[in-house]
Amino acid sequence: MTQPEQLKHLLNAVAAGELTPEVAFNKLKNLNFETVEDFARIDHHRALRTGFPEFIWGLGKTPDQIAQIMEVMRDRAAVVMATRIEPDMYAQLKARVRDVEYYATARICALKVNERSAVSGQSSVPHSVSSRPGTISILSAGTVDLPVAEEAAVTAELCGFKVNRLWDVGVSGIHRLLENRWAIVEADVLIVVAGMEGALPSVVAGLADCPVVAVPTSVGYGASFNGLAPLLTMLNSCAAGVGVVNIDNGFGAAILAGQILRTAARLAERIKD
Repeated sequence: MTQPEQLKHLLNAVAAGELTPEVAFNKLKNLNFETVEDFARIDHHRALRTGFPEFIWGLGKTPDQIAQIMEVMRDRAAVVMATRIEPDMYAQLKARVRDVEYYATARICALKVNERSAVSGQSSVPHSVSSRPGTISILSAGTVDLPVAEEAAVTAELCGFKVNRLWDVGVSGIHRLLENRWAIVEADVLIVVAGMEGALPSVVAGLADCPVVAVPTSVGYGASFNGLAPLLTMLNSCAAGVGVVNIDNGFGAAILAGQILRTAARLAERIKD
């Protein structure tokens, strides 16, 4: 049975009283995807299932493939975003998708929209979703960690969350962090990005009353083993309330933080009811 036939059958069943709207809604969550030539199947209903649409992993794809996927998603997804886009790839992509915007430090491309939102301490970025409740503070240990930290920040902003940034507050100059406690106090979720020995998340978690998402980076001398050393440090944190994502995975940290905030909002709504 084709997808249009499945959809028609489902709607007829609801109209005939054979299915409740709730059951039909749950079936629709897994129904809809769209094929792009022979290289992609776009999951249009991912946002219904998970709260966030499908995102494009740019590394390894051609400019034509990314452009075609973006055009298919343009009118169906609240956020159309590709990660790990290097400058030369962006130049080629821009020639195919004229309204794409590039966040160079984050290595993210996203489609432009008219609506813009102000973000604390930063220039505004486009987003096409409603503002979501909750504040994510993102802290980086060093300047060299910025690409991963910005990947997290831009991802969170494009998904509608308020983001506070606090850069270069590593433990080798701990006074820089302590003089900026506001970023910890104001946060509902913290993302902490660090390379080298990866100690910063443990320090922050000892000062915070909210979840801390730790992101190890592949920054450091030889014994850091391209991020393995900070990863192990973060996994062995003596502070409670620290969750760890993969090395250099700023995107995954932002989505995890977003899911935590979405769950908190959903629980708040249940309490109201």
